[in-house]
Amino acid sequence: MGEEASEDMKALLQRVSNASVYVDDRCLGKIDRGLLVFLCIEKGDTEEDLGYIIKKTLNLRIFEDPYGKMNLSLLDIKGDILVISQFTLAAKTRKGNRPSFDNAESPDRAKAMYERFIRLSRAEGIKVASGEFGALMKVSLTNDGPVTILLDSRDKRK
Repeated sequence: MGEEASEDMKALLQRVSNASVYVDDRCLGKIDRGLLVFLCIEKGDTEEDLGYIIKKTLNLRIFEDPYGKMNLSLLDIKGDILVISQFTLAAKTRKGNRPSFDNAESPDRAKAMYERFIRLSRAEGIKVASGEFGALMKVSLTNDGPVTILLDSRDKRK
């Protein structure tokens, strides 16, 4: 059976009141109100997929307005982003009990797209903190709501 391109970049968004990431007891990044973004780059992901995920992340109306309705975006509230590379979102669990990560993109290409996500988000005026690509990280957060949304770039084609 041949290798198939996945073409579905994933981002797990958690609305937070604060979040931080540590490597070896060293704080690499922390944010206040905003989004913790676990970003998964898979084989076959394109610049179009990346653009879709960034646009959705910045514009998804999941923050409350003064009336308590989820009606405001990250841009509206001038919130922050903490982005963490998360290849484990590519896990396939159909067979057996050990997840397969075969759909995860190669580290070099995934790192480049992860860094591009950070640059393009900052270009929109967002304060972006990040972890260390490929490192063993400890992430702490206070989930606000809780609100957790899974974005999948396949949705752009539906």
